[in-house]
Amino acid sequence: MPHSYYFDTENNGRKSFELPGAKPHYNPDRPGQVEHIFLDLNLDIPKQSYQGVCNIRLSPIRNGIDRLTLDAVNLNIESVQVDEVGQSFDYDGEQLTIELSEPTKVGKRLLIAIAYSVEKPQRGIYFIQPDAHYPDKPIQVWTQGEDEDSRFWFPCFDYPGQLSTSEIRVRVPKHLIAISNGELIEAREDGNDKIYHWSQQQVHPTYLMTLAVGDFAEIREEWQGKPVTYYVEKGREADAKRSMGKTPRMIEFLSEKYGYAYPFPKYAQVCVSDFIFGGMENTSTTLLTDRCLLDERAALDNRNAESLVVHELAHQWFGDLLVIKHWSHAWIKEGMASYSEVMWTEQEYGSEEAAYYRLLEARSYLSEDSSRYRRPMVTHIYRVAIELYDRHIYEKGSCVYHMIRAELGEELFWPAIQTFVQNHAHQTVETIDLLRAIEKATGRNLAFLFDQYVYRGGHPDFKVAYSWDGEAKLAKLTVTQTQAKDNNSKELFDLKIPVGFGYTQPGKTAKLQTFTVRVHEREQSFYFPLAKKPDFISFDVGNNFLKTVCLEYPIPELKAQLVADPDPISRIYAATALAKKGGLEAIKALAAALKHDPFWGVRVEVAKELAEIKLDQVFDGLVAGLEDENAYVRRAVLEALGEIKTRASYKAVKKVVKDGDRSYYVEAAACRSLGAIAAANLEDKPKEEKVIKLLQSVLAARAGWNEVVRSGAIGGLAELKTSAAALDLLLEYTKNGVPQPLRLAAIRALGKISVGQSPVNLERVVDRLAELAKETFFLTQMAVVASLGQMETPKALGVLRSLANQTADGRVCRSAEEQITKVQKNIGTDTALRQLREELDQLKQQNQELKSRLENLEAKSQTVKH
Repeated sequence: MPHSYYFDTENNGRKSFELPGAKPHYNPDRPGQVEHIFLDLNLDIPKQSYQGVCNIRLSPIRNGIDRLTLDAVNLNIESVQVDEVGQSFDYDGEQLTIELSEPTKVGKRLLIAIAYSVEKPQRGIYFIQPDAHYPDKPIQVWTQGEDEDSRFWFPCFDYPGQLSTSEIRVRVPKHLIAISNGELIEAREDGNDKIYHWSQQQVHPTYLMTLAVGDFAEIREEWQGKPVTYYVEKGREADAKRSMGKTPRMIEFLSEKYGYAYPFPKYAQVCVSDFIFGGMENTSTTLLTDRCLLDERAALDNRNAESLVVHELAHQWFGDLLVIKHWSHAWIKEGMASYSEVMWTEQEYGSEEAAYYRLLEARSYLSEDSSRYRRPMVTHIYRVAIELYDRHIYEKGSCVYHMIRAELGEELFWPAIQTFVQNHAHQTVETIDLLRAIEKATGRNLAFLFDQYVYRGGHPDFKVAYSWDGEAKLAKLTVTQTQAKDNNSKELFDLKIPVGFGYTQPGKTAKLQTFTVRVHEREQSFYFPLAKKPDFISFDVGNNFLKTVCLEYPIPELKAQLVADPDPISRIYAATALAKKGGLEAIKALAAALKHDPFWGVRVEVAKELAEIKLDQVFDGLVAGLEDENAYVRRAVLEALGEIKTRASYKAVKKVVKDGDRSYYVEAAACRSLGAIAAANLEDKPKEEKVIKLLQSVLAARAGWNEVVRSGAIGGLAELKTSAAALDLLLEYTKNGVPQPLRLAAIRALGKISVGQSPVNLERVVDRLAELAKETFFLTQMAVVASLGQMETPKALGVLRSLANQTADGRVCRSAEEQITKVQKNIGTDTALRQLREELDQLKQQNQELKSRLENLEAKSQTVKH
C-alpha cells in the first residue's frame, strides 16, 4: 500500500469518516487458491428456506496447513467432508473452522463438501412473497453479495482477493425461471420441479455469484452472437425494452472504449422486486430494481434508468473482469462505472450534456464532503466495508477519471485505460496498478494527481477576482485557495489551470485566448498582457478540475460570460456570481438566459439562481419558464417559484397542480412547491384547508409510475408543519398496504412535518416511527432514519439509538449514528427559537417588498436620466 495513505485528513474541521470501532482491515492470509465453487441447492420457497451442498476445490499454497477457516453466517452446518472423508469442524455462527485430518501438501488439491441448510435468512438471499398487505407482490428469490453478504447464503472465503470459477445447480418449482452467472448447461424438468444448472467458466470473486428466481418474461436480443436478455415481471415487456433496449449498443460502445470485447458468454439483466440497491453487477447477470422500468410518460424526462444500465454494464469490465483486491480500492471500479455514465451521455447526447452530468456528479460529492465527512478515496480504516460505498468513490471517483483524461488528452487516455484492462484481465487490481498502467502506456507519471485527489481528502475551493488596467493593457487575475489557511497548509493544491480571455463575435462563437497558470499558493496574482480588454474571463477552461469556484468579476463581464462563454459550466458559474450580486440588472440578465440559453442545463441552473435573489421582480423573469419545452426546466422553475413564496407564485404553481403536466416529475415539483408557499407567512395567505384539499385530490386520483406524483403531494403536505390535518393524512399513508414508494415518501415526510406540531401530535409521530423502526426491510429502515434525523426532539434519539444497535445493516447503522448527532444539534431549536425564526422570515418578506419597490424607483429614475 502506498505511503500516501497517511496524509493527515482529520484536522479539516469536518466530522471524521472513522467512527468509534473503525480499525484497519486487511485481506486474510490465503491457505491456497480456490479454483472452483459448486453450489447444489434445493429451494423451499413457501417456507423461505433451502438445503444445499457447497463444494469447493482448493489448491494449497503451502504444506502443513491443518485447519481452514471459512466465512459462514447463520447457516446450519450439517457435515463437512474433504475428499469424501468426514472432517471435524467447529462453527460459531460466523466462521466455520475445518480441522483437516491430513495437513495440506502443495500440488494435492482438496475437494471440500459442506452440507448445510438455511431458514428465513436475513441477508445474502432474499425470499419475496405476497402477503395480506401486498397480495400482488410477485414470488421471487434473489441474492445480493456485495460487500460481504455471500457468507450469509453459502460458506466461502468471502473477500474479493480470491477468484475462482463457479457453478450453481438449483431446483425450483417448474413454472419459475432460475438465472445465474455464466452459461445455462442444463434445464430439465423433474416432476413438479425444474432443475437449472449454470456454469461460470471465467474466474470471479464470491460477492459476484448470484441467483435470481421468478416467473419472469424473457426478452432476447444479442450482441455479436452473444445473448443479451432482459427478465421482467410478465406484462412489463414494453417497459423492459424502453428501459434496457440500448444495452447491445452500450456493449459495443464500452467494448471499443475499453479496448476489450465484452468478456462473458451472455449478458442478462434481471429486474427484481424489493431490491436493496439500484443495481448489482453480478458477473454476466446484473440484478436491477424493478423501479428502473419506465412507462412511456416516465421516459420523457428520466434518464436514470439509462445511467443505471450503463453503470452496471461498465462493471462487467471494471469490477468483474478486473476485480479489486481489497474493498479500499473500490473507487477504481465504482469511479469508472460512474464515469461511464458520463461517457455514454457524451456519446448519446453530446458534450454539453456530458459536462453538465459531470457537474452534477461533482456537486453530489461536494455535498457529502461539506455536510458529512472528508476522507481519502483509498482507506482501509472503517468498521464495515459497505461504509466505503459513498459519494467519494462513485462521484468523486468519476471526476478523478475525468481529470486523468483531461491531463493525458484523448490520444493518450484511451490507450492508458486499455493497457490497464488488457494487462489485468481476470486478475485483481489495486490503485497502484492503474498508476503503473498509465505510465506504461503513456510515459506520464500522474502520482501528483493521485496524491492530491485520491490518497488524501478534499479539493480546492477557488476565489477568482479580475480587474483590467486599460493604460497598461493588463488583465489581473487574483486566485485564492480559500480551503487553505496559509502557504504551508497541507490542504493546498498544486495545479496547472488554463485561463481563457473571451471576445464575443456577433453571430459567431466567442474566441478564447488561453494561458495556463500554475496555482500552488494560498493567494497568487497573475498578469496577462492583452491586445484589448476581454469581454469575459473563463477560469479553468473546459472545467476539468474537481473544485468549487467563486467568481468575483464585475457585472458586465459576468453578463457577457453568461451569454457568450461556449462552455455551459462556465455560463452556470457566471449565473451563480450574478445572482450573488442581486439587483434588477442581474434579474434581467438571468431572465434573458432562462428564455434564450440554447442548453437546458443552463436554463435549469438559471431558474435556481433567480430564486436566490430576494426581490419580487424575480417572479416575472421566472414564470415564463413554465412554458419551456424541456421538462427539467419546468421542474426547476416550479421549485424556484416555491422558494420565492409570493401570492403570484402561489397562483402559478396552483394552476400546474390543477391542470397537470406531461411530466410526472413536473407535477410532483408543483405539489411540493404549493405546500411550501402555503406554509409561508404571506400577507394574503392562501387557505390551508384549500391547499390540503387540492393535494388530497392528487393523492386520490394520480397514482402512476413509481408513485412520483403522489409522493410530490406527500412532500407538499409535509411543508404544512403546523397543520394537524396534514399530519393525519401523512400518518394514513405510512400504513401497510400503501404502495411502497408512496409509503416510504410518507415515512420520510413525518420528520419534516413534526417540527411545527403540538406536543401531543409530536408524540404520535415518534410512536409511529418507533413502530416502523421494527420493520426489517432496508428501505423502510433508511426512511425511518431520514425522518428521525429531521426532528427537533430528544424523543427521536432513543428510536435512533435502538435502530443503530439492532440493525444488521452497516449502512442503516452508520446513518442512524450520523442522524443522532444531527438531532442533538436540532434540539437547540426550541419553541422560542422557532418563533424567532418565523418572525425573521416575516421581516425578510417585508424587506423584500421594500427592496423591490426601491429597485423599481431606481430603474425609473435611470430611465429618466437616459
